[in-house]
Parts: sequence; structure tokens; C-alpha cells
Amino acid sequence: MSSYLDPMDQQALDIKISELLVATSNGHDGALERQITDVLLMLRRQLQMDVVFVSEFVDGKRVYRFVDGGEKYGLNAGDAAPLEESYCQQVVSGRMPELVPDARVLVQRGELFDSAIPIGAHLSTPVVLPDGRVYGTVCCFSEAARPDLQQSALARLRQCARLVARKVDVEPRMDFAPTQLEWLPTEPAAFLDITK
Repeated sequence: MSSYLDPMDQQALDIKISELLVATSNGHDGALERQITDVLLMLRRQLQMDVVFVSEFVDGKRVYRFVDGGEKYGLNAGDAAPLEESYCQQVVSGRMPELVPDARVLVQRGELFDSAIPIGAHLSTPVVLPDGRVYGTVCCFSEAARPDLQQSALARLRQCARLVARKVDVEPRMDFAPTQLEWLPTEPAAFLDITK
């Protein structure tokens, strides 16, 4: 039985993620995929982002496995692009922080390449499988800068990535080809000062 969750209630989202993390530890649930989708949609709404997606890293490419809000930008589930040309890879390799209130500032400073998509705020975190391998990322972005983004937004995104990792671990893919064996989170502090 599914209960209504207010899409703007942060506490309800946190509770739902926690419940799903417990549920996924017990094995496969047929309704799990829909519930994870609902969580990602709620996250996008709460963070007021234009797009949320889950990507998988396969053979040097970033493959979109789930996309919401990507139509305007030509991003669709199943599409692929070179991994090195993505902010996702920049985050996983430690060359970009997970939380960026305004990517344009980093581009202007020469600390980040200019994306073909107009990106202001960007949040991204790796989906790390239980054995430490990186599956891909959970990302969200908006065209507008978001200087109000807090670490709590990143914490919520990381919880969603844990949820996706549990789902992927329960339903292993034959073509899984991680590009990195382990990942350590970066400290965004040096990148957050957008006044320089």
C-alpha cells in the first residue's frame, strides 16, 4: 500500500529513503523501481532543479539509465556520451566538488570546462556498490545558480545514490563495466566562494 507523500516535505523524503534502504537490504521488491523513481522525482522538486538523472559508466561512456526533466536539453534514458566530457566524471575523479552552487563561476575561473548544456547549480555524487566499485552517478542540475544550496541537499542526494546502489546490487547487470575501483568524497569548500 502506497501512502501519499508531500513532494515538498523534506522530512517525509528522508523517511521514505530510510525505509527503502531497509527494504532493499532484504532483497528484490517488485515495486522498488517505481518507489526509487518517486524518490528521485521528489528530490528534484524539493531541490528545485531542472533535471535529475542516474548514469552508469560503461566502456568510457556515461549512459543515462533514468532521466527526469531532460527533454529540454535532449537528455533521454538510454542515451550515451563520452565520460571524460561529463561533469559526472569530474566529480568521481575529484576534479570537481559534488555541490556546485554556480558552475559558471568555475568555468570563468578556468577550473571547469564549459558544458554544452547551460548549467548553473550542479549536484552529483557517485553510486558506489557495496564492493566499492563505482556504478555511475546520481546528478541534478538547474540552469539558474543556487547560492542557497546547503550540505543537506548533498546529503539527500547521497542517500538517493545509496538507494540506487542497493537496487543495482540486487539486480546485477551483465554489461557492468566500472571505470574506477574506489571513490573518496571531495571537499567543496574551496569551490563555494563565488565572490572571487
